[in-house]
Amino acid sequence: MKVLVACEESQTVCKAFRAKGHEAYSCDIQEPSGGHPEWHILGDALKAIEGGQVTTMDGQTHDVGRWDLLIAHPPCTDLAASGARWFPEKQRTFAQQKSIVFFMRFALAPVDKIATENPVGIMSTVYMKPDQIVQPWMFGHPEQKATCLWLKGLPKLVPTKNVREEMLQLPQRLREKNHWCSPGPDRAKIRSKTYPGIAAAMAEQWGALPCE
Repeated sequence: MKVLVACEESQTVCKAFRAKGHEAYSCDIQEPSGGHPEWHILGDALKAIEGGQVTTMDGQTHDVGRWDLLIAHPPCTDLAASGARWFPEKQRTFAQQKSIVFFMRFALAPVDKIATENPVGIMSTVYMKPDQIVQPWMFGHPEQKATCLWLKGLPKLVPTKNVREEMLQLPQRLREKNHWCSPGPDRAKIRSKTYPGIAAAMAEQWGALPCE
């Protein structure tokens, strides 16, 4: 399966699919922190979704043709409900409108199987309600962080290891540590990184689907 993981610098999802033998590539305007520049397309993800020939950071060109699966993580800064108090300013500067258009370019991309990911936010209203909302505790991580998935041609993810009861025994600061991340230059990267358990479920379950 040829997989594009758009707007991913961590390479967590990309590496999960690679571990299952798929030809997966991450793509972002930032260099990857996942340690595999040979699997990373540095540049505009909207260009990468067109498929054809793509060039990775090691200078190699790959003819991927048409992607079998697109997993997109468009930036949530202007869309997430957690930033609602800044929405009027984001709307005044058209930042929010631009982010909505960017999100929709992935959700409506010419790919048969698509998962577009974002936190709870305005896309549930301006686009449609997500097909699924997943939590880290459904996949072995004793934390809570609601993540919405808009799916095309894909089944809902099946939870692999429910640790909700264990999580509820933890102090709030630990089970919500993603929200308590200290300010700093890497805060956005840390908060946007996909949990490995969720990435593994994507690769295991969606990677097993037949390609058309």
